[in-house]
Amino acid sequence: MNDIFPSGAGQFPGEGLKIISRCPVCHYQYNPVEAKVLDENDGAHLIYVKCKRCQSAVLALVMTNHLGITSIGLITDLDSYEVMKFADLSAVNEDDVLSIYQLLADDENLAQLALG
Repeated sequence: MNDIFPSGAGQFPGEGLKIISRCPVCHYQYNPVEAKVLDENDGAHLIYVKCKRCQSAVLALVMTNHLGITSIGLITDLDSYEVMKFADLSAVNEDDVLSIYQLLADDENLAQLALG
């Protein structure tokens, strides 16, 4: 896990820093050195930045190609290590969703879960 944005030819361009330069919750300006590149693959970078003021975090997927920069971001309360932990888990499938639904639909199971 890198502590700074990569630099150099063929890597993440400096203009991309503007995409996630301020916290979307409290508008506090991030220090770019505090951002972490969690993963990178073929011009795509998974970037994590946590706000020092409000403790919210942004997880952004920033992709570069011959057309420019594209980004998708989300606000999260996860820490960077939690993001990577969940990335290694298997995907939730339809059977998993149905199992949880059936568990919660049964009043006895719900009561047991509530009692802990």
